[in-house]
Amino acid sequence: MTLGTKVDAPKTRGPVDSRGYRIFRVVNTIVLLGVVVVTLYPFLNIVARSLSEEAYIIAGKVTIVPRGFDLTAYKLLMSDAMFWTNYRNTVVYTVVATLISIVLTTCYAYVLSKPQLKGRPFLIGVALFTMFFSGGLIPNYVLVTSLGMKNTIWAVAIPNAISVFNLLVMKAFFESLPSELEEAAAVDGLNTYGILLRIVLPLSKAIIATMVLFYAVSFWNSWFTAFLYIDRQDLLPVTVYLRNLIAGATSAESAAADADKVQAAATLQAVTIVLTTLPILAIYPFVQRYFVRGVMLGAVKG
Repeated sequence: MTLGTKVDAPKTRGPVDSRGYRIFRVVNTIVLLGVVVVTLYPFLNIVARSLSEEAYIIAGKVTIVPRGFDLTAYKLLMSDAMFWTNYRNTVVYTVVATLISIVLTTCYAYVLSKPQLKGRPFLIGVALFTMFFSGGLIPNYVLVTSLGMKNTIWAVAIPNAISVFNLLVMKAFFESLPSELEEAAAVDGLNTYGILLRIVLPLSKAIIATMVLFYAVSFWNSWFTAFLYIDRQDLLPVTVYLRNLIAGATSAESAAADADKVQAAATLQAVTIVLTTLPILAIYPFVQRYFVRGVMLGAVKG
């Protein structure tokens, strides 16, 4: 061997997958593809139904491709100014209610994550008690009305401000953070609020993004609370508006009173689902990367 000759290092082969593991990967891939198809097909069917003519839907000829492309139901909704008012209400209710829920859940969970807190078992017990028992529909209605929250945004945001499931997940996440970080911050002169705002919250972006997703989806899809506590049409969310429109279209179909509503009756439910889920589908990709990490960090303590 002469000087300057480059000698290649011997190639090392990685571990070879066993036959059983290769079979597992194939079966796992097939199963996951099946889950994707089963999950995606209903949504594609709903979109196709919302764009199809009523006759094809009644005949059962619509699968995932629209038949007899028709936008009557969309035009019926879009031409109503009240629809946009209620849609704006939904956006406002979701943003405000989610913000309130995140603040309250974060503060409550951070307090519960401190084992040295006096009365901690009692506070945890109060939260767990509400998972299994509630005051009932009529007492809740009387309470909200007596507090003057009827026909206000607070009737939607306050009664469901804290989800105990989300609270426990966030509590477990805070408990998984190293206590040495907070001790060092306390030595540097930070008080409790400073530690929470400057140390804990910057480290909690994943779990906060996950909680924002959970709460936003819950408030966006909620309709019964507004249906119960709000009487004014201009204050209703879009979910209640669409529910009323479906009921009206069904009545119109039975009485044959309005040709446009009769034409849209078969597609109105599909349009409802598309319009109410579209904003969430648009936002989800931006928080999806935090989702698994946030839930796992909050659910597993090691």
